[in-house]
Amino acid sequence: MPAPHPPEFRQRAVELARQGTAPIAKTAKDLGISESCLRNWLAQADADESSSPLKPTSAEKKEIAELRRKNRQLEMENDILKRAAAYFARESVLPKLTFRLVRELADTGIPVAAACRVLNVSTSGYYEWLGKPESPRNARNRELAKMIAAVHEESRGTYGWPRVHAELVLGLGETVNRKRVARLMREAGLQGVHRRKGRKNLVNAATEEDLVHRQFAVAELDQLWLTDITEHPTAEGKVYCAAVMDACSRRIIGWSIDVSQKSELVIDAIGMAILRRRPESSKTILHSDHGTQYTSWAFGKRLRDAGLLGSMGTVGDCYDNSMMESFWGTMQIELLDRKAWKSRKELANAIFEWIECWYNPARRHSSLGMLSPADFETRLRPPDHGA
Repeated sequence: MPAPHPPEFRQRAVELARQGTAPIAKTAKDLGISESCLRNWLAQADADESSSPLKPTSAEKKEIAELRRKNRQLEMENDILKRAAAYFARESVLPKLTFRLVRELADTGIPVAAACRVLNVSTSGYYEWLGKPESPRNARNRELAKMIAAVHEESRGTYGWPRVHAELVLGLGETVNRKRVARLMREAGLQGVHRRKGRKNLVNAATEEDLVHRQFAVAELDQLWLTDITEHPTAEGKVYCAAVMDACSRRIIGWSIDVSQKSELVIDAIGMAILRRRPESSKTILHSDHGTQYTSWAFGKRLRDAGLLGSMGTVGDCYDNSMMESFWGTMQIELLDRKAWKSRKELANAIFEWIECWYNPARRHSSLGMLSPADFETRLRPPDHGA
């Protein structure tokens, strides 16, 4: 029987579904739950809030829908112009080249009529030009470029050519050379996000409580868990996130998000991990730093009650929890630093969506043979194993 979902997970799932950025079915699939389950959560949340006087009227809803339609049209036309500028920056402007751009835009779902109107070319002329034959190599490049753009977009613009190539080969079953993928991405102006390298100092002697000694490579699930806290600013103030990672699969198995970093933050994160994994008593190590949240009496009691073995690295040494530091670095460059966050709620929901809909189920890891954490765990454990 699958483990129940913690209240914080249900709350974030409802807020994500209400944003409407994806269909309910896709959101539920990304979160690893059934569509009916998510709809039940939505119905319950609506019922709980039915007495609220702040809901928009039907006229307001109609006006909002119309504004959203106009906004989508403006975004589409702006996208056409931006891509046209990038396209013509690397090509000599000739009528045939404009038609080539119209075809590329059409391949990505933009209506031909809209592209021709914005680029000021004849729709009938485009279709006449389209009837001319295309070389097999150019056709294959165009097909690959379309798939590469889709993979890059699906990765939230984070994948470089190695992960894009892995997704094409392992995920889509395509046969394609790495150099060809790199060249087509370069021509399309696509690239991944890169971590800024900084200096790392502080190598102190290990403490006696350290049960890990920087040996993070484990062969079994629920053998070693790692935990830490990060923070990030918004216009309203900071948001704090505590997370628990299984060192074997790199999967985030527990998390909690709040506006303060009290002991409850880390206790809730480890509580989610325990609820989801139900580890065998006295066989799972939980490794952390010496933060006050992890040295608190309440956190120590939670570990003892669950039968977990506590472990702490050296004071002030990032290497002693480097796998968690690497996870935070990935989140930093792929999510946190990519925009200015207006509110705490906006950032909290974005962190939830990034972990549960992208990092855990889909993001490919070079250290896992280019599998996602969820896929890696599926290969390790039998299908009927609890979630």
